Amino acid sequence: MKNAVETLEPTKVKITVEVTQEELRPSLDKAYKRLSNEVQVPGFRKGHVPSRIIDQRVGFPAVLEMAANESLGEWYGQAVEELKLVPLDQPTVELTELPDRAKPESNLVFTAEVEIRPEFQIPDLTGVELEVAPAEVTDKDIDEAVEQLRGRFATLSGVDRPAAKDDFVSVDLKAEVGGKEIDSVSGVSYQVGSGTMLDGLDEALDGLSAGETTTFEAPLAGGAHAGEKGTITVTVGSVKERQLPDLDDDFAQLASAFDTVDAMREDLRGQVAQQKRAMQLVEARSKLVAKLNEDIDVPVPTGLLDQVVAARLAGVRIPEGSDVDKDKLKTDLTDSSRNELKSDLILDKLAADMKVEVTQRDLVGYMVQAAEQAGMDASEFVEASAKAGRVQSYVADIGRSKGLLAALRQVTVKDSEGEAVDLQALLDDLDREQRAQAGEPEPVDDEDEGFEFDDSEAKAAAPEGQKAEEAPKAAPAKAAKKPAAKKAPAKKAPAKKPAAKTAKDAKAAKTK
Repeated sequence: MKNAVETLEPTKVKITVEVTQEELRPSLDKAYKRLSNEVQVPGFRKGHVPSRIIDQRVGFPAVLEMAANESLGEWYGQAVEELKLVPLDQPTVELTELPDRAKPESNLVFTAEVEIRPEFQIPDLTGVELEVAPAEVTDKDIDEAVEQLRGRFATLSGVDRPAAKDDFVSVDLKAEVGGKEIDSVSGVSYQVGSGTMLDGLDEALDGLSAGETTTFEAPLAGGAHAGEKGTITVTVGSVKERQLPDLDDDFAQLASAFDTVDAMREDLRGQVAQQKRAMQLVEARSKLVAKLNEDIDVPVPTGLLDQVVAARLAGVRIPEGSDVDKDKLKTDLTDSSRNELKSDLILDKLAADMKVEVTQRDLVGYMVQAAEQAGMDASEFVEASAKAGRVQSYVADIGRSKGLLAALRQVTVKDSEGEAVDLQALLDDLDREQRAQAGEPEPVDDEDEGFEFDDSEAKAAAPEGQKAEEAPKAAPAKAAKKPAAKKAPAKKAPAKKPAAKTAKDAKAAKTK
């Protein structure tokens, strides 16, 4: 089989593939066998119809078309592999020549136009220096951690006064648009001042007592009327204030594995220090991504970009009568999508250069965590992901993350005070923590079967179920096995002892 490639654009090529009649023979034999079981010819049993009779009945061109349709994907995939290309989308395939059996030298020829990952290089990272915030732990940090811990053991007591900031209220809410009720909920618990529900709700609740009702205007956050301004009626059912436990040794024994407040604070200091070190890793990762995007010029495939923008626009619901500038919206979505696609292309190349491997454990861990975040059973989430074809996009996401962590081992990181940050130790701690969570031993050689993140592990897929403004990034994709043809339609830090979670649990544990 011969193949050649012609560059049409920096991110688009035309592949020409020639298949000799000898190479075509196995596909023809399969087509004849299949047709022999399908056609009915008097005097012949099914499965025993000679090829010459089939040619007379359906014609050799039809047999040839069936053979080509069955094998186009295989031939295309072989050509892509030999030419070392990374397709980002489905190809457009066209049969341009069919072989003539009377001329053994004639071949089957087809072309495939497809967008590919552009050629570019990741620069040497050994000289890269990143700056992150210092991990110094202050007394203020410890005080905040203590208050958070006290908040976990706080109790709520009903009060006969208007609601104020930090109070917990039980409310009934009703939303109307144009005088028509569109939604309502009852008995919702809400902390005044948290800002986690509708805009304007905190202001409406401030000063409102149990049994009182008020209305306010606010843009609706979800549903068919998302973005539209609605009239919200809120009724307070009860007002409760949060009472924090006294900060004494009894509380330390209740809320931690320690007998005194001082010992508890010292332990919290270690926890906060660990959290700040982890944040240094997150900041370093983010800054490395930003630097790579700034330093590397990568052309983004126009076809893929158009697909992503179209998908995002289709998910945007603009309320009737809104003054949203649609042209500006499209421009903004195009710019953000281009930046995200560029970042994905760079991270895919980085992962390939780092030769990272996504193991089965990696994938299972990723999906279990995603299932928890989605509030779904893990097995149901896995099944749904497989049916939706999202698994390969998960592999790509994991590969990018592992590639970044591998790259961070090559860079130099300092804090804003000029002190060196030991990322190696942070990354080693992360590895050990992940293995411990998975119940794995410290392996010398991981023989787990996995997915090597090479140049072919890209997938242009967008997970469903995300908001338009959070439309998923399109990940580079592995070529499909059956491209569609135009002329011949072709038919991816341990505690000393567990701290009690609630006051009840703590008392029970102490009694034992």
